[in-house]
Amino acid sequence: MAEHTAHHTEGHEHHVVPIRVYTWTLIGLLILLIATVAAGFIPMPVWLGTVVALAIAAIKTSLVMAFFMHVKFSGKLIWLLAAAGFFWLVIMIIFAYADYITRPWEPVPGF
Repeated sequence: MAEHTAHHTEGHEHHVVPIRVYTWTLIGLLILLIATVAAGFIPMPVWLGTVVALAIAAIKTSLVMAFFMHVKFSGKLIWLLAAAGFFWLVIMIIFAYADYITRPWEPVPGF
């Protein structure tokens, strides 16, 4: 029992992430934030603006999941659960967007 510490449990070793990984992740997130704002000022069709914004958001989400949530350093089960959550998010976005694009085709306003 004396061999166990807060950072080491039987059968599981916690990965120590260097600060430079967090620093580069933060820099990447800030660059993607600037890209999101810049994309908002570029004249493009609404559907393309939505696709660009969602693509940048997906990349930012992947960075946060991989490094800040330590999914990159976890086992296969955690990868599966993270991928399932991300897949479910994609499904919800697709259904929300499908609802959004069908709104102008309403037979009666407010239908």
